[in-house]
Amino acid sequence: MTNRPTRAARPPAIPLTRLARVIRSKNAGPFELTLDVLFKTGRGFRLARESGVFTRRRIARLYRVRPGDVLGLLWFEPARAVKVTLRRRIPSGAPGDSDIYGAQQHAPLLALTVPEGAGTTAKSAEKGRARPTP
Repeated sequence: MTNRPTRAARPPAIPLTRLARVIRSKNAGPFELTLDVLFKTGRGFRLARESGVFTRRRIARLYRVRPGDVLGLLWFEPARAVKVTLRRRIPSGAPGDSDIYGAQQHAPLLALTVPEGAGTTAKSAEKGRARPTP
């Protein structure tokens, strides 16, 4: 038997796709990209907001950009949404741009999970998956 250090148990995590109704990306002009996550319930919105999962540093790491390229991160409670704005690496329509509309850039968000014990109780995790929208 080996003597391995024990790790602190992590709280169960809920896939973002279970908490969100919509996860999408789109251009915000030719030089910026917007990521939108619209949550199914107020409880899911609060759980995600209080979890600390959405930070400029984490988004930068997820999208492999500098934290300074994450231009904005806005929580909007009336719509139960979070909006993230990133600087595009290549302007829309420029040579080398593979997604002129920016509509295929939400994929890294689909792998995010929200700790169940973050802030509020997570009984609000809805069944079903979020549907990416154009």
